[in-house]
Amino acid sequence: QVQLVESGGGLVQAGGSLRLSCAASGIVFHGYAMGWFRQSPGKGREFVASITRTGDSTDYADSVKGRFTVERDNTRRIVYLQMNGLVPEDTAVYYCAANWGLSISKTPAESYYWGLGTQVAVSS
Repeated sequence: QVQLVESGGGLVQAGGSLRLSCAASGIVFHGYAMGWFRQSPGKGREFVASITRTGDSTDYADSVKGRFTVERDNTRRIVYLQMNGLVPEDTAVYYCAANWGLSISKTPAESYYWGLGTQVAVSS
């Protein structure tokens, strides 16, 4: 059974930091590209960051470039999202996703494996 479990969300003040984790089980982790997406009330799910299955290439949404960093540990089967300089606009439920292959699209797909999400709230 495939499981992606996000953790690390919470409430922080603007300018603060959080580190999200996504632990994977039931998949050959090193064969999957991983992505982080987020969804705030009334909006669609949007791309945040991604990392290739080997971890040698990353991609970010323009809104988070320079503030967020995505990393993975294939030995521990975990992908991380380090979020610094948080602003209220970052408030959302954050989801990790897994896609078999080298990379993952910025467009959310039903074919991906998805976690249940972790809530991030940033106060002004």
